[in-house]
Amino acid sequence: MNVWQSIVLGIVEGLTEFLPVSSTGHITIASDLLGLDIADPAVTAYTAVIQVGAIAAVLIYFWSDISRLFLAWVRGLVRADRRTDPDYRMAWLVIIGSLPIVVVGFAGKELIKGPLRSLWVVAVALIVWGAVMLYAEKVATQKRPESDLGLKDVLLIGFAQSLALIPGVSRSGATISVGLMRGLDRVAATRLAFFLGIPALLGAGAYELPSALGEGVGALPTIVGTVVSFVVAYASVAWLMKFVSGNKITVFVWYRWVLGAALIVALSAGWIEAVQ
Repeated sequence: MNVWQSIVLGIVEGLTEFLPVSSTGHITIASDLLGLDIADPAVTAYTAVIQVGAIAAVLIYFWSDISRLFLAWVRGLVRADRRTDPDYRMAWLVIIGSLPIVVVGFAGKELIKGPLRSLWVVAVALIVWGAVMLYAEKVATQKRPESDLGLKDVLLIGFAQSLALIPGVSRSGATISVGLMRGLDRVAATRLAFFLGIPALLGAGAYELPSALGEGVGALPTIVGTVVSFVVAYASVAWLMKFVSGNKITVFVWYRWVLGAALIVALSAGWIEAVQ
């Protein structure tokens, strides 16, 4: 991978990581179009590592919230009288909601790195989960604020996040959709999607870092891609938070369906290969 390819992939990652359009699906498509082997473990590792840049953008954007939750969690661990703090409870909910993707990720590691990297999987997942998102908006009541979150909510939403290990589903699309189905308001569901993504993506990036540096991608493309991802992701997060406060996520459904259909046509015509 050269520096220009890493810049392109960094832009794609930053734009799509937090939008409900599937960053993994877009990275897979972009890698294929750039002539990279999407089944190569080094490319898979690289895409996991540059997600750290996107997560850094979230950490900075939500720093006041994240630091408040973390401090409340630490205080609650050492002082029993601080465990009534709503932020202490919220911190534990985020931790618990992050567990399903860890379990599923390790259990299905070989499947995720292998057969699921096919562009046919991406195309089908874009279309199918687009229908789920449309249904979620249809049944959404948006009557429950973030403060009303419970254990069942975060476990279900955390399980939905693990489904996003399938390229084309979208981590934010999965978590926001299930959040809406649980009656959360759109902003609360989106904020939770960001919070749950922090431990999940940081863990994946740390786990894959040695592979990205040692199996052919190299340090320079990895650093460049991560920095580009950070810059683009920060702008993407800021835009999405403003967008969801007054708009439905159905606009992303139409985009997913058009892209999925175009991908199926391109694969069927032989214009691109499902796996390099």
